[in-house]
Amino acid sequence: MQRGPVLSQVLDLITEGVNPFVGETFWTEHISEPEHYEVFLKKDPSDDLLSEAEEELLDEVFRRYGRLSRWALVELVHRLPEWKDPEGSALPIDYADILKTQNKAPEEIRAIEDELNAISQVEYYLSAR
Repeated sequence: MQRGPVLSQVLDLITEGVNPFVGETFWTEHISEPEHYEVFLKKDPSDDLLSEAEEELLDEVFRRYGRLSRWALVELVHRLPEWKDPEGSALPIDYADILKTQNKAPEEIRAIEDELNAISQVEYYLSAR
């Protein structure tokens, strides 16, 4: 997006608000409605479902970037090689683009994409039950 990459599903959660037909969801119970482009934690969601590696990754990301202002973050992500100015729109960032910036070989990129596609298919079939 214009100010930098955003996970589409997270943006949808932020902007959709409470669904009157569904009521409060896990997201709306724990995350505030957006105000001036910011959301905040209303209630601790706990980390029971996170692995130790996921918790460590979140801690590391927060240590490195958690104190930056939103404008410093915008400046930072605009310098990422995989970010392209969408000129007022939104452009997807392909996994391959991210992996290329990390100097992954084409065959390694293909293998990772194949694995991601397989995981996506399993998740699709499991969620259909």
